[in-house]
Amino acid sequence: MNRDRVQKIAEAVLYEGYMLYPYRASAVKNQQRWNFGVLCPQAYSEAQDGSEAWTMQTECLLEGDSSTRLDVTIRFLQIVNRSVGRLIHPVRDFPGSRETESALPECELVDKLQAGGQIFTPWQEAMEREVVIPLLYPAAGSTVDPLSFEFSAGRELEPVCGEDGWVVGVVLREWNTLSGSVEVKSEQCEDGLFKAVVRICNRTVEKSSQPRNRAGALMDSLVSTHTFLGVENGKFVSLIDPPDGLKNLAAECRNQGTWPVLAGEEGERNTMLSSPIILYDYPQIAPESPGGLFDGTEIDEILSLRILTMTEEEKDEMRQSDQRAREILERTENMPPEQFMKLHGVLRGLRPAEPAREAR
Repeated sequence: MNRDRVQKIAEAVLYEGYMLYPYRASAVKNQQRWNFGVLCPQAYSEAQDGSEAWTMQTECLLEGDSSTRLDVTIRFLQIVNRSVGRLIHPVRDFPGSRETESALPECELVDKLQAGGQIFTPWQEAMEREVVIPLLYPAAGSTVDPLSFEFSAGRELEPVCGEDGWVVGVVLREWNTLSGSVEVKSEQCEDGLFKAVVRICNRTVEKSSQPRNRAGALMDSLVSTHTFLGVENGKFVSLIDPPDGLKNLAAECRNQGTWPVLAGEEGERNTMLSSPIILYDYPQIAPESPGGLFDGTEIDEILSLRILTMTEEEKDEMRQSDQRAREILERTENMPPEQFMKLHGVLRGLRPAEPAREAR
């Protein structure tokens, strides 16, 4: 799998909707987040009568022979809860960033802490996760035994210092244990043609028997889940525009919560991206785009100009909301005029106009 060629579109999928303009935690549109590719714990899904998914399934076709090899990689985000505490008694020295519960100084959780010329607020960040599946030979009709994975719970402490250098607060980042499984199998449809199936399940066991709301369940969820499929000595078949002889087989592929499309350079057929967002074959990020804005709809100029119209107070809140939002602000404020001109628009794919037909 040539990951470099699809890295930009993969990042866009992973962070689509992560934070929306005006990129501030107080904005109403950022109160309801994590809407794409969410796999909740099974118990929560069943309590919601299946309206919240706990599984995702990709089915696609590929052409190959006995030498064809298939590799699969799963990517998703894990939510990290960020809390802010004010120390009851400021201290001069602070322990390391990863500490046990007993090492946390006595503090009270607050909605906002201002110290050292900065403002610290609670928020939900995200941590990137990846699961790589062993190689599969489709012609062997093989199945990879469900691969179980687990990411352990953890937390980090970040000291907050006042102007005098004393530690007056703490930023606490915590994440839960996430467990899941991935099953990959193949079956022969006809001579030289195979169907690959990838099924992802959230196996996280909820600790509480009490009913939970979505916000609580999301802490135990896989978010922005998507799948990379790469093939050696073989070719994937487009499900959007399959050859005439394969249209019926393509229509029989059952994809749940995801949609596989060809990725990479136009015409290549060795990489498939199965995305929770409906895309076309060979999706691309406009080369004029200076960086991600968590909105892959090519409205970079509008968003960039709107960011520059923010008040200083609004920009301060954007800086403190999230490190990724702060990077967007810094990139936009430092963008040279010639880069802005590139965002204004570009013509692609021009062709000669057809001769006008005579009216009858």
